[in-house]
Amino acid sequence: MSKYVVAEWRLATESLGAALVCRRAGYHRDAVSRTYYAVLHAAKAALQLHDVDAESHAAVRRLFGKHIVRTGLVEVEWGSVIGQIADRRMISDYDATRTFDEADAHEAYERAEAFLERIRTLLAERLPLEDLEEG
Repeated sequence: MSKYVVAEWRLATESLGAALVCRRAGYHRDAVSRTYYAVLHAAKAALQLHDVDAESHAAVRRLFGKHIVRTGLVEVEWGSVIGQIADRRMISDYDATRTFDEADAHEAYERAEAFLERIRTLLAERLPLEDLEEG
């Protein structure tokens, strides 16, 4: 179990780092998209604590709500972050008419960073902290 938690967590932190690089380089649309993947993989890491595999993006949202939010492992507001960032990702990836600026990229990054921090706290309650550190 913990190897899958750690693998997903590493993808989450890597995606958040890529979002920051894109944001700093002025690739705001890509930065918004990468923040979604950071949140997605962090949510998948949390689900792996319960040996729950999610095979689709929609399943991650649904199962995170069922296994993580409704059970009280994290506060309710964290469940809505996945949906909000997913909606922004869909627009950034598929709506060529929509533009994104530094403020959009910054807001998405801040939300994703806060989500990852909350999930990191959850994971650290159940795994040795060194397992979550970059390796």
